[in-house]
Amino acid sequence: MTTRDRTKITTIRNQTTELENHVIDEFLTGKIGRRAFLRQGSVIGLSLSFMSGLLAATGAPLLTKPAAAATPGGTVRVGVMVPSGAIDPVLVQDTGGGVMISQSGEFLVISDSSLVIQPMLAESWSPNSDGSVWTFKLRKDVKFQDGQMMKADDVVASIDRLTDPANSSNALSVFKGVLSKGGSKKVDDYTVEFHLDAPNGNFPYTVSNDNYNAIILPASYTGDYEKSFIGTGPFKIEKYTPKVGASFVRNEQYWGTKALPDRLEFTFYGEMQPMILGMQGHQLDVITEISVQGGQAIVNDPGITIMSLKSSAHNQVHMNTQTGVFADKRVRRALALVLDREKLVKGLLHGRGSIGNDSPFAPVFPSTNTSVPQRKRNLSEAKQLLEAAGASKGFSVTLVTEKYQEIPDYAVIIQNAARELDIKIDLKVETAGAYYGKAVFGQSDWLDSTIGITDYAHRGVPNVFLSAPLHSNGTWNSAHFSNKDYDALVAQYVAALDLQTQRDVAGKIQNLLLDETPVIFAYFYDFLTPVVKNLKGVKPSAMGNIDLSAASFA
Repeated sequence: MTTRDRTKITTIRNQTTELENHVIDEFLTGKIGRRAFLRQGSVIGLSLSFMSGLLAATGAPLLTKPAAAATPGGTVRVGVMVPSGAIDPVLVQDTGGGVMISQSGEFLVISDSSLVIQPMLAESWSPNSDGSVWTFKLRKDVKFQDGQMMKADDVVASIDRLTDPANSSNALSVFKGVLSKGGSKKVDDYTVEFHLDAPNGNFPYTVSNDNYNAIILPASYTGDYEKSFIGTGPFKIEKYTPKVGASFVRNEQYWGTKALPDRLEFTFYGEMQPMILGMQGHQLDVITEISVQGGQAIVNDPGITIMSLKSSAHNQVHMNTQTGVFADKRVRRALALVLDREKLVKGLLHGRGSIGNDSPFAPVFPSTNTSVPQRKRNLSEAKQLLEAAGASKGFSVTLVTEKYQEIPDYAVIIQNAARELDIKIDLKVETAGAYYGKAVFGQSDWLDSTIGITDYAHRGVPNVFLSAPLHSNGTWNSAHFSNKDYDALVAQYVAALDLQTQRDVAGKIQNLLLDETPVIFAYFYDFLTPVVKNLKGVKPSAMGNIDLSAASFA
């Protein structure tokens, strides 16, 4: 490094806060790599241009490719799973609905495919010293599609809707214990402060596309979203037909770079196979997501590009820790030990995934502590655990799950593996509606089953996975897991602002969950989006909300 570079770094560091300098120190001393630096720096509000300058001074410039010239115009035809209910940004809880609201709606910030937080409706953001208050500066040139300017009142009202328990928002699973109604404060027309329930080092993800309910709506919004699809985004609604499809047209008054396609045409499907046939029949240009199981016909099609993103999406195998055979953690660990994770990823996912270690800390997360030993298949240890638990002669149990992607096949694999322990597992595979029920304890096969398998969509940080399904008071705690030490460690992890502290606490959480094993996290699957070869500029998110504003046909 030259003297000039050192001087440049010193100049850069003089512009930063103590917290920002801490992240820079971690990078300069080699504790975190380039990718982790970009990700962690973006979370606390360092701009990409600022970080690019620092990387260039250290000899590690950002890797960017010049954008190819794109031809505007045309219609992009998209296949998406039918939304499970009415399109309402407060209540939407499935990928189909999330895709719909993210065409005309936008978030304060956006998590990109590398989990780096990028500006959207917010220009900048920063935490106070302990991460209990986050300040967001808003863009001043943004209009809703009805012509009114977007200001702080709209942001406060939008987030208050999602944090108000009376609204039964799907986003309460994200905001519970993080931000309460009234915690969003207007400072001036273009500044909002979020006063959190507790310090949170990853708060920007809760107001990003990671939380697909969190699009910003006008303060005057009163409901019936399907009539207007009001938002600030690059497309505006042309037509919406429930259970059938929707079309959007370019928003000519958009505050940012105008969208390239003239029109987007979405067709809803109840199952994956008809979508695949639609793409093979040249009726679709994009499918928002497919699974490997059942999708091989287009995965290997030379006329189709499979855009693949590493993700934290997974299928949790929960076991009721309070009653029945799984109340003994030795029994839970035995079942986890009989699974061959490498074969699962290679066979069930055809290699398109990552091995899990029975905690929400997926390999894609920078905070995952990789020093924790990986759990592997060990039949002899599993048998010893069952004998110690007084269950060496086996038992019978019913596994309840949903008919979704590869889950039924995964259930059969577990059923077959359990036979090696003399455990007889009967399978009850239901529709998603029957499985989830009313999604409250006492009225849901999901939450009330002795053992079950549940799909969880991708998140950019593990916070929701750590809290909703595993915290003692978690809204999705189907394992009925209650552990004060775990709850305290999660609070420490969530509060940590620096990556090294997050990793240290993550290691303790990972080891605790390996010991207790309330949930089996055997794998994390890649997010796959098929796109016809001549369509460029499609930007899928592992969360499912696809960006088509830069799409163009070659």
